[in-house]
Amino acid sequence: MREGAPQPARLVVLVSGSGSNLQALLDASADPEYGARVVAVGADRDGIAGLDRAAAAGVPTFVDSVRGYETREAWDAALTRHVAEHKPDLVISAGFLKLVGAAFLEAFADRYINTHNSLLPAFPGMHGPRDALAYGVRVTGATLFFVDAGVDTGPIIAQVAVPVLPDDTEETLTERIKEAERRQLVESVGRLVREGWTINGRKVSIP
Repeated sequence: MREGAPQPARLVVLVSGSGSNLQALLDASADPEYGARVVAVGADRDGIAGLDRAAAAGVPTFVDSVRGYETREAWDAALTRHVAEHKPDLVISAGFLKLVGAAFLEAFADRYINTHNSLLPAFPGMHGPRDALAYGVRVTGATLFFVDAGVDTGPIIAQVAVPVLPDDTEETLTERIKEAERRQLVESVGRLVREGWTINGRKVSIP
């Protein structure tokens, strides 16, 4: 749990692509009342727009490519070390496409959050909108959760519903989920850092 504090909470954001969720957090944290600021952005690859967004905002960046290390464990240890250097209150996976390992999860237990494009536990994995369409559900959405050792299985912080329209394609549904997901991420991170949180089993409570 993080107690409320007068200083802005420190966010480290991990990205793999365009960084639209990162940009939403950067925009929100420009307001002193938001209660947090992005202090570093990490990536698993060079040459992505997410790093450009961070640079444009004057935020330090680092890159840890899995291919740059002899083992996955060595990569995980390096990522853990580089994130820890920035003393984060929260670490946010914003489209980060790598599963972290035991060292990372131990270092940032109950402080590492991720967002997924379905209403978990339905449709975990890489293709939430596609799987929702294939199953024929009428409602899907987005889930924000604390990351554990499973795949999209951690304690849920917040969820938002998105209706599935009769003429939806994977692309149109994905885009509407992204919009809802982005709003939820910004709102929930703000609440977490301003009000604190507790995790009791699978229950996440924000005062």
